[in-house]
Amino acid sequence: MNLNEVTAYEVIQKKKLTDIRSTGYLLRHIKTGARVMLIENDDENKVFNIAFRTPPKNSTGVAHILEHSVLCGSREFPLKDPFVELVKGSLNTFLNAMTYPDKTCYPVASCNDQDFQNLMHVYLDAVFYPNIYKKEEIFRQEGWSYHLEQPEGPLTYNGVVYNEMKGAFSSPDDVLERDIMNSLFPDITYGCESGGDPDNIPDLSYEEFLDFHRTYYHPSNSYIYLYGNMDMVEKLDFIDKHYLSAYDSLNVDSEIREQKPFAAMQDLTMEYPVAESEGEEDNAYLSYNVVVGTAMDSLTSIAFEVLDYALLSAPGAPLKQALLDVGIGKDIYGAYEDGIRQPYFDIIAKGANADKKDEFVSVIRKVLQDVITSGIDKKALEAGINCMEFRYREADFSSYPKGLIYGLDILGNWLYDDEHPFAQVELIPVFEKLKSLKNTGYFEELIRKYLLDNPHGSVLTLVPSRGLAARKAKALEDKLADYLNGISEEEKQQMVQRTKDLEAYQEAEEDPEAAKCIPMLKREDIRKEADKFYNEELDVDGSLFLYHDVPTNGIGYLDLMFDLKSLSPDKVLYLGLLKSVLGYVNTAHYTYGELSNEINAETGGIVCGVEVFDRADSVDEYRAFFGVKGKVMYPKTDVMFRMIREILNTSDVTDTRRLHEIISRVKSRAQSSLVSAGHSTAVLRAASYGSPMAAFQDAMAGIAYYQFIEKLDKEFEERKDEIIENLKSLMTEILRPENLSVSYTGERESLETMQKQVRELKKTLHQEAVETSPAPMICEKKNEGFMTSGQVQYAAQAGNFRKKGFAYTGALNILKVALSYDYLWINIRVKGGAYGCMSGFKYSGESFFVSYRDPHLKRTYDVFAGIPDYVRGFKADEREMTKYIIGTISGKDVPKTPQMKGNASKGAYFCGVTEEMMQKERDEILNAQAEDIQALAPLIEAILSDEEICVVGSEPKVQKEETLFGSISPLING
Repeated sequence: MNLNEVTAYEVIQKKKLTDIRSTGYLLRHIKTGARVMLIENDDENKVFNIAFRTPPKNSTGVAHILEHSVLCGSREFPLKDPFVELVKGSLNTFLNAMTYPDKTCYPVASCNDQDFQNLMHVYLDAVFYPNIYKKEEIFRQEGWSYHLEQPEGPLTYNGVVYNEMKGAFSSPDDVLERDIMNSLFPDITYGCESGGDPDNIPDLSYEEFLDFHRTYYHPSNSYIYLYGNMDMVEKLDFIDKHYLSAYDSLNVDSEIREQKPFAAMQDLTMEYPVAESEGEEDNAYLSYNVVVGTAMDSLTSIAFEVLDYALLSAPGAPLKQALLDVGIGKDIYGAYEDGIRQPYFDIIAKGANADKKDEFVSVIRKVLQDVITSGIDKKALEAGINCMEFRYREADFSSYPKGLIYGLDILGNWLYDDEHPFAQVELIPVFEKLKSLKNTGYFEELIRKYLLDNPHGSVLTLVPSRGLAARKAKALEDKLADYLNGISEEEKQQMVQRTKDLEAYQEAEEDPEAAKCIPMLKREDIRKEADKFYNEELDVDGSLFLYHDVPTNGIGYLDLMFDLKSLSPDKVLYLGLLKSVLGYVNTAHYTYGELSNEINAETGGIVCGVEVFDRADSVDEYRAFFGVKGKVMYPKTDVMFRMIREILNTSDVTDTRRLHEIISRVKSRAQSSLVSAGHSTAVLRAASYGSPMAAFQDAMAGIAYYQFIEKLDKEFEERKDEIIENLKSLMTEILRPENLSVSYTGERESLETMQKQVRELKKTLHQEAVETSPAPMICEKKNEGFMTSGQVQYAAQAGNFRKKGFAYTGALNILKVALSYDYLWINIRVKGGAYGCMSGFKYSGESFFVSYRDPHLKRTYDVFAGIPDYVRGFKADEREMTKYIIGTISGKDVPKTPQMKGNASKGAYFCGVTEEMMQKERDEILNAQAEDIQALAPLIEAILSDEEICVVGSEPKVQKEETLFGSISPLING
């Protein structure tokens, strides 16, 4: 790359980034001062990001609302929603925008150079020349607005961000996180909620919203990032000529200032809402929080990540165990929270009581003092360092491009004008330094300095308040009613008209000619061939050994899979518990804390779980396996298998105290996930009414499992012997050589060693006679409404088209895109104000529709009922159809990591999906016409005719619509 050709920029720094096999450049745009970073390498998954420092001064959510709004049309792309048009017709590997406490980011990624250029162009135009100045409706749709359909009322608030944040504030974990930050940084930007507090969002005026854009969305306040294999000179020239050169330098005061340290730790008590059915006892959160240095200190930051593992996160870690031992909280967790200028470390007891606060603090301080005196367990430090280094070297971020993650991590230094902006991708020397420091007292001194002798902290107690949500809802209702009563009839009519005008704006169809301004690829730009699978069927002493020959850079990915075909339905509930027990209890040679440290010091981790595969050739059949997954550098393969044998053959499940701790933790985590992922919860439960596979998954990880765990926790003393016996019986029944299949991803040089180890493992498994009583899972249509203390709904509807005689077709993939970014998007998100809407169709025929953080309930089911008419009348010319096809293929052609390639191949094998089937599906997508979509209307009617619905939602809404349900009940009891 010849940067001498780039005269609009000056090169500040050039650096070899050996950790990530790249060359890094830091540039400054001469005219505006825009900061630019280039990371040049051979990665075809190219990434662009433009970020701005956006420090909020209040909690109206202006930064968040602006992030949504700038993507609603711009100077060169004057559509209502060019973002959606991009999604439909781009081969992007990432396309989104994110609001953080102090910055807003607009990243895109693609492997196709022209597509990448298109994405970059649209995003740059969006941030610098948005239509927000011409269309106030954008602010009212994405932020907030009064909604009044008739003069007599009712008057309500609506808006996508408003409803999104009502959903976020429904989670006590999110409330706690927000309150902790406010308590530590009361005088600076981190004391505000950048996402927006629903109580404050309606305080934001349109003019304040525009002022925020005028102030911060300027090149002088921008951070531009390019990563991958591309013509960087060409891209820099485009960015300058089309955008940056039009601006002059501006002195933007966006510095993220530091909070002045406290003279003494703060002591605060806050409230959070619980449903009427939930108890207030054992339902408080206690947190101990301290500010730790600055983000620019990489050594301290990584050291605290290690301390998080060694003190708190690892099973048996001293802080966690001490608090559990004295009965403070059912779940102990915390983290080193970075990504802001002043990171902090928190220790949290969930399921606690407010009157235990003093003891909570006392135990923490005593344990920390003891650790300083006696020294930290060196094996725990070694495990923490190795765990982090393994993840860093592996650089496996699943479907997220690694260039994206690198860029977001880099902003953790670069944003604060750090003189070492590449620090986050130069961590190997930091890991080596920490290894040399682990025996020097360095870590103990960090504990003393920051966790014990540091007054810049808080002790925050978050207490449950039954009825708080209802009181707040009533107060808001009364406030809006009073406001409506206090304005004139003329003003009411104006408000009704503004509501109609917004709806008209939302319903207006895009000008087909204007839509052509969005650049898009052609069908011929898409490769015709479907992905290949890497499946080689081998045999190890009668067991299937499914080998995936994929380059993995010296890492072996192992899945031991124990077939569950002989398991009776009444034992499925215990599967979820078993996967949470194995690896977390004492074994013959290790305490559970020592076990965790040994595993993490020597390998990339060992975890137990359950995998379920639905058969493509059946509507009801599925394959389920209890799995043990491990990843390891090849030379440590024997260590990994030694630890697996230790877990499978010598785990002690008779320690009742430890069992109860695990059950309480599982219950606590499930409470959070069931609500925060309410869409997944509702879809799985709705599908379980008709799908044996979904019924299995619900019993193992869904609502049925939570109800089971909740009961075990409550009745533990009476049932502990039964629990132990069931776990022992389950292990004997499933951990057997005849049940074992193996899936392995790695280079061929490692194959012989891996097979040899599997052979040895098989000899140690259970072989005593057992009685089994396999039976199908029972499905029962219940149509339930589950009530929470939240303020939004997750409404799901499920069904199966193959049971009605319809066949799977690749066109369903296109319909999913069309629904997600046309019919459902417009009716549920744009008009309805919900944050999201999704649909899905499987080979087995199992299908769903669901809304996410939705202010409505019955209205959403009315929208679902209208899908067949939309499909029947589906219209798309060649250009629009091509756009849908490209958007569909984009979701299928995301570059895969080695582990993902192995998993995809394994999944296809056990689902019975062949390369021929994948090619047929791809051909059906690439050759689809509008008539193929229209022909799916009867299939959609067949899905909806099953009338399988489930809602996870607010208590008042579910109760109001109780006639929709067969039963309503609290999601969380006691």
